[in-house]
Amino acid sequence: MSEIMPGWFTEIFQDEGTGFSLKIKAKLHEEQTPYQKLEIYDTETFGKLMVLDGCVMLTTRDNFLYHEMMTHPALFTHRNPKKVVIIGGGDCGTLKEVLKHEGVEEAWQVEIDERVTRVSEQYFPELCTANDDPRAHFFFGDGIQWMQDAVPGSFDVIIVDSTDPVGPAEGLFAEDFYRTCMTALADGGILVQQSESPLLHTRTLIRKIHQDMLAAGFDAVKTLPFPQVVYPTGWWSCTLAGKGVDLDTFREDDAENRPFATEYYNAGIHRGALALPEFMKRELTRD
Repeated sequence: MSEIMPGWFTEIFQDEGTGFSLKIKAKLHEEQTPYQKLEIYDTETFGKLMVLDGCVMLTTRDNFLYHEMMTHPALFTHRNPKKVVIIGGGDCGTLKEVLKHEGVEEAWQVEIDERVTRVSEQYFPELCTANDDPRAHFFFGDGIQWMQDAVPGSFDVIIVDSTDPVGPAEGLFAEDFYRTCMTALADGGILVQQSESPLLHTRTLIRKIHQDMLAAGFDAVKTLPFPQVVYPTGWWSCTLAGKGVDLDTFREDDAENRPFATEYYNAGIHRGALALPEFMKRELTRD
């Protein structure tokens, strides 16, 4: 839920009794796509703001936190990622980070709403700099069906860069979908799922993600928390599932000596993100 107060955009989280506001200078764009209401604002201090169905998706100022943590921990944990698919990710920021890895030979972005990508190209061009990379491929349609049609064992990393688990994205947070991903991954493959706020959702959503991923056949699951200012509580997470891979270790030398720039991710951040707070450890290991 959101509402516009004079000069402010406010997203209200009714169930949690909290909210988040940004002071705005102007509304730059508004349209009803075939799937959702899409708005772009210019803010006083966070640059451009994208909103889908009243929910904050990203800002210019802090999107790097999410995009880097959704990609680099998984790609540096995999021994040699060559083929990657992103389910969702319409703003193209995750694709940009994936293609910083020179060893990646092919990256697919499977996004249901093409308008999100086209509007991002207009208002967030810095996130779309890899769109013309010959390794980048786009499919605009149903990600669940696309994964069902994927050749078994054809991908090394699958990144589920989705909205909240309601509406069109609900099916991306389900055991059946994780089974499909398990089949599409090669041995040593990794699935990454955005998994919401550790403070609000560990007991419910994150715990269920762990259970469903293990039930789908993955032999290791790990949640990595990270800061994300514009999302509920300012604290977010991604959850990794491994198909015959140790998620507690990664290519530390490669991460430390990566040949590309990042704003947040480095080997030390990766090591730190593997350490869970006690309340999460208790909740995720209880019967």
